[in-house]
Amino acid sequence: MKYGSLFLPDSKEESFFNADGFLVAVSNDLTLVATCERRSLQEALDRGFGKVLDNHGSMFKDFIFSSPLPRAYQFLDGSAYVNHVELVRRARGAKMPDSFWTDPLMYQGCSDSFLNPTDDIVGDPAWGIDFEAEVAVITGHVPMGASRDEAAGAIKLVMLCNDISLRNLIPGELAKGFGFVQSKPPCAFSPLAVTPDALPGWDGGKLHGVVKVDLNGQPFGRADAGIDMTFDFPTLIAHAAKTRPLAAGTIIGSGTVSNKLDGGPGKPVDQGGAGYSCIAEQRMVETILDGAPKTPFLQPGDHVKIWMEDYTGQSIFGEISQTVRAL
Repeated sequence: MKYGSLFLPDSKEESFFNADGFLVAVSNDLTLVATCERRSLQEALDRGFGKVLDNHGSMFKDFIFSSPLPRAYQFLDGSAYVNHVELVRRARGAKMPDSFWTDPLMYQGCSDSFLNPTDDIVGDPAWGIDFEAEVAVITGHVPMGASRDEAAGAIKLVMLCNDISLRNLIPGELAKGFGFVQSKPPCAFSPLAVTPDALPGWDGGKLHGVVKVDLNGQPFGRADAGIDMTFDFPTLIAHAAKTRPLAAGTIIGSGTVSNKLDGGPGKPVDQGGAGYSCIAEQRMVETILDGAPKTPFLQPGDHVKIWMEDYTGQSIFGEISQTVRAL
């Protein structure tokens, strides 16, 4: 089943719809929209999804969608593709600790509001605005100290994420030794979140398939989310729940999807590679190969599209489609 949350700013109950959205089910071919017994996705996660009601001829293309959870109790983003972390450190000449291969990295991101999948990315270009194409899951309740199997059973929905990063602000924050705040603004998720049983590429812990990224209409990333994922989602969830319970509606991100190529750092799409799921990674590879980066971070007017297709070419989650706008 595919679910989304409608953004209805003109509703008489505007404050509710802006905060939690209006839950709908969407047909597999992304044409029809049906109302649901539960009012919001958070209510469905808390009480069970209930019934899908009539669609009354409602069409997917006629609505504005928010992120499936317009706000969440918790957003925890991992770095499951260790190739990405390795490239970051290699580009600055730093050795990667062995523990990074056995103990996941994770940070707690902004979750009180998410961007709609078509909202502008607003910021100062001097901040080094970047996109990050990721896979994310939404959990049910996860008890503290949950096992990997319990964590796997708690995965209710899968979606895509654009985890926006302000690269030029990150070094200063990390130097404080305390974590991200200003460098990680609200991110956006795909219009639709899909139950694992409706995803042919889902193997119980990973989503296999190509996460597609276009920058200004040109292919930028074509990395496979099921390849080179060192830590799968049950492992990330169990890691997060080691010392805390996770409320139903917690979002866990995979981190930037990243593939190696023949043991090397990868190549751009136009050179026969899988490309990259963020600009920073391409800049890292440029630094490794040429001594300096040449690809700029996002500028006002740049457009980013992130999506994933099934084996027939049908979009699975809808599109994240965002344009950069100066603050």
